[in-house]
Amino acid sequence: MDRRSLLQAIPTIALLPTAVWAAAQPDKAGPEGSASTVYELRIYHANEGKLDDLLKRFREHTTKLFEKHGMKNVAYWTPFDDPLKGKTLIYILAHPSREAAVSNWKAFGDDPEWQKVRDASEVNGKLVEKVDSTFMALTDFSPAL
Repeated sequence: MDRRSLLQAIPTIALLPTAVWAAAQPDKAGPEGSASTVYELRIYHANEGKLDDLLKRFREHTTKLFEKHGMKNVAYWTPFDDPLKGKTLIYILAHPSREAAVSNWKAFGDDPEWQKVRDASEVNGKLVEKVDSTFMALTDFSPAL
């Protein structure tokens, strides 16, 4: 399934609770930094039978490591319906800027704690087959997050 089809399949209503939650969170970048905030939509296509292990890794380690490296966890989803059910993780991160996103991901990838967690979780095989990433900016008519 291509990214466009996937995005069309995600009901807009599913994003509303996230917007309400995110709006209530303090913006660490301050008001002047919010205009440059970059949102990153990531879609992980898990290898067969590995979604539960991937979710466990995110639940126990990855989300904390993202925050450590300047990435704000906005929301995480797993699809209800086939063909994505049981093998897909969808999430959104926020970065202070596009440049910060590049720096954040480099620091995350170089983090020895992340490397240890990744290697331990993949002792029985890789968890992820493919990752799709799309960087996004809020439109001028979008509610502030």
